[in-house]
Amino acid sequence: MIIGVKAAEYIDAYRLNLVFDTDESGEVDLQDLIFKYDAASPLRNTDYFKDFKLDDWPTLVWDCGFDVSPETLYERATGKRVDWLQPEIMTEQ
Repeated sequence: MIIGVKAAEYIDAYRLNLVFDTDESGEVDLQDLIFKYDAASPLRNTDYFKDFKLDDWPTLVWDCGFDVSPETLYERATGKRVDWLQPEIMTEQ
């Protein structure tokens, strides 16, 4: 299943409310990602974090070049797994 972000709204801190093209929605807190990756360091300033856009994928992007895949956002917002993202477990036959 290919997923896109249809709409996004800032809530507070590093939290966003997202609506997906599946018509499902939910909140995500991206604080862990913002503080994990150096590429996201400008987003630690919440004024800059609030200034996101939806690109052509569509997913969230920021001018500093940081983005989060729509599938990752979907899993975080809905709690549902995107099966094709999960590695297959090989079993010996």
